[in-house]
Amino acid sequence: MALVDTLKTLSFLPMLLKLKKGMKPRPQETRDCFGTRVEETARKHPNACAILFEGRDISWRDFNAMANRYAHYLSDRGIKRGDAVSVFMENRIEYMAMLVAMNKLGVIGGLLNTNLTGRSLAHCIKVAKSVACIVGEERITEFAEVKEETDITDERLFFMPDNSQGACPEWATDIATESEECSEDNHAECVNSSLGETAFYIYTSGTTGLPKAAVMSNNRYLTAATLSGVAGLSCTVSDRIYLCLPLYHATGLLLGAGSSFTTGASMFIRRKFSASSFLNDIRENRCTHMIYIGELCRYLMNLDETDRDAENPLHTMMGNGLRPDVWLEFKKRYGINRICEIYGASEGNVSFANMLNKDCTVGLTSAEVTIVDYDVENDEIVKDANGFCIETPKGQPGLLLGKITPDYKFEGYTDPDATEGKILRNALEDGDAWFNTGDLMKTIDVGFNLGYDHFQFVDRIGDTFRWKSENVSTNEVGEIINGFDQIQFCNVYGVEVPKADGKAGMVALTLDETVKELDLESFSDFVNSNLPKYAVPVFVRIQPNIEVTGTFKMVKGDLRKEAYNIDEIADSVYVMKPGESVYTELTSGYVGLIKSGAAGY
Repeated sequence: MALVDTLKTLSFLPMLLKLKKGMKPRPQETRDCFGTRVEETARKHPNACAILFEGRDISWRDFNAMANRYAHYLSDRGIKRGDAVSVFMENRIEYMAMLVAMNKLGVIGGLLNTNLTGRSLAHCIKVAKSVACIVGEERITEFAEVKEETDITDERLFFMPDNSQGACPEWATDIATESEECSEDNHAECVNSSLGETAFYIYTSGTTGLPKAAVMSNNRYLTAATLSGVAGLSCTVSDRIYLCLPLYHATGLLLGAGSSFTTGASMFIRRKFSASSFLNDIRENRCTHMIYIGELCRYLMNLDETDRDAENPLHTMMGNGLRPDVWLEFKKRYGINRICEIYGASEGNVSFANMLNKDCTVGLTSAEVTIVDYDVENDEIVKDANGFCIETPKGQPGLLLGKITPDYKFEGYTDPDATEGKILRNALEDGDAWFNTGDLMKTIDVGFNLGYDHFQFVDRIGDTFRWKSENVSTNEVGEIINGFDQIQFCNVYGVEVPKADGKAGMVALTLDETVKELDLESFSDFVNSNLPKYAVPVFVRIQPNIEVTGTFKMVKGDLRKEAYNIDEIADSVYVMKPGESVYTELTSGYVGLIKSGAAGY
């Protein structure tokens, strides 16, 4: 068996050598961008399918032509290189074409999370210093509510129709209609785009405050696209990628769309994932590859199993968050040959990929990384007598750090203070600098591994937890919840929910002195209106006082341990059940349902 494993590992050597050649560092002034890659693909494979979406399909030639019309239109309206333009649309062909159009012009795409509303939405548009905004018909109501807060003139607000269900508002211009007569030729500006230029702002909740705009250069985008297209998925123009993840996030945009742009493989795009439609989509659209997140796979494992589940064309997957307790069962049930699990952050300088197809690992990295001791209970890095970090023994979990070097830069955020806050200086020696991932990792033994350590994700630390495939900032959520007039203080944290990926949000509230009882209906309306759905706390605990440390930092350790175990605490606890929008009192019976994994989270 060891010999078979060794031979299997050695079989990946040609692919790794090809990848190494394709990812050799290039000067930042090198002229290249993904807009150029789309032009090349359209030239090589003009009639091949680029995207299938809701019964429509578009060839690479027509997709590139659509992007060119948008690019010429925006350019004619004075949008120029270096400008930031926010895009607020769901997954669809027009969204993809608009991103390509902006990249051809050297315009920075501010990719707005379609779950955002109110204050968070307005903040994301303003923090990017957007000079214009493109709003899909499907999100026009949410945008209209914050329009006046964005400081963007009506002449720079563009409406993108969606199934023609509603008219363009008076304050916007219908970009689809207005661009119909624009040139379909490649825009001349595209050849001037360089690797070092910023392609996107991808928003991350971070660990403090409102969402931050993480900077993503053309270089990082193309590096990730090469990694995924050449090695991770190893796809060609004859393959088709199943893509249902939101394209405002790096996983779908880089791994899925990036692979397609650089290899010519077509994409089957959904607005949102549907477990019940999954196998039909895969079979009917002949999808050979898939971009995933762990929660999606867990949903599929919860479906009733049939003898035909493995009878489908899907054979290769790439994504993140697939946990060891699901990995092997999923692979067997759905007939998957290769799972390329990756790890990385939108703003990070290091990434990992399971190139050697080893089970239950995020694979290896070419960057210089280290794992250091971390005290989870006290939420702090453990240091030696000289003030340096202590490297964790192999196989033990610790905080992952990525060394910042000329080849592995930390591009950071639009906010310099936020950027500096993620850098750990003088970590192992005087003068060094490391990106603090905020994640616990460990090395694992995968047998013959060509001399490279393989890593496994353990958990997130501190003030951020993951739920519903999104990173949730406890400080951001707490800041918004504190705006409810009945609350004096709140403490937000994540708690474990069996058979659900990530941690569910829970908030401990101290009511204002004048309030005897929390108005559950009004509070429910408030959080649903002001927070993205994934950030709405599942559990609410009412406390007489919030416990703080001597430096007034709120204590979360005991709260996490006690969680929603109402038989062990005296405080009132409420829950928002799946499919409901109002908190109700948590009962022992429902706690039992949650702990059995049958509550539907």
